[in-house]
Amino acid sequence: MKPDWDKLMDAFADSKTALVADVDCTEAGKELCSEQGVKGYPTIKWGDPSNLEDYKGARDYPSLEKFAADLKPTCSPANIDLCDADKKAEIEKFLNMDQDELSKLIDESDKKVEEVEKNFKESVEALQKQYQDLMTNKETVQEEIKNAGLGLMKACKSHAAKTKGSDEL
Repeated sequence: MKPDWDKLMDAFADSKTALVADVDCTEAGKELCSEQGVKGYPTIKWGDPSNLEDYKGARDYPSLEKFAADLKPTCSPANIDLCDADKKAEIEKFLNMDQDELSKLIDESDKKVEEVEKNFKESVEALQKQYQDLMTNKETVQEEIKNAGLGLMKACKSHAAKTKGSDEL
């Protein structure tokens, strides 16, 4: 993917409206990546720099280039004229809020996101453990059944069927 991304950065290098860039999340960009919720690499984000969204499309050059070329400004505080009435009202509500109150609301929402992420991880870990326990049990029971003579039973049945068939001739 890196060669296609580099080609895309070159293609949009002179754009007045779009920035295509990469960030090294292991070095100087670590804090930015953390703020943006980057958890795996490579991660592609797009949109308003203060509210980036995850890119979920194909990662080959033609797909990336088409996606980037089709991007237009979107509804945001900086582009409120592009918003519908409901979104404008929501933006204006937040813009008119006391900054301390807005910060508190953001912190509370971030905390909820962290809690749901923690719950998700704990649940996935529990499911992984349950899966591993089920797999171990399945393999143990299958091995016990084989050791109790299942293969030999099948061989005897097959042999008896062949022998019985030849006895009837």
